[in-house]
Amino acid sequence: MVIILAYLFMINAAAFAAFAIDKHAAIKHKTRIREVTLFGLALAGGSIGALGGMYAFRHKTQKKAFIIGIPLILLFQAAVLTLVLIYYSRLS
Repeated sequence: MVIILAYLFMINAAAFAAFAIDKHAAIKHKTRIREVTLFGLALAGGSIGALGGMYAFRHKTQKKAFIIGIPLILLFQAAVLTLVLIYYSRLS
């Protein structure tokens, strides 16, 4: 359980940082992080960090794919987690 929580902390921190780095790169007209990478971090479990980064840095908040996609990923992950917890609580 500790390993899972550590992973989730790290992937969410990475997603949050990726949005910060990409926002900074956008301002400085430098090489950007690909959108597929930002979505990949969210899909890998970093949806809370991605959503937090979007709004903390006001980045990608005008793109429908992000406005709809990141919250949907978060809802899907929350639903899966809920089902897993219900399943394992019934085993006990």
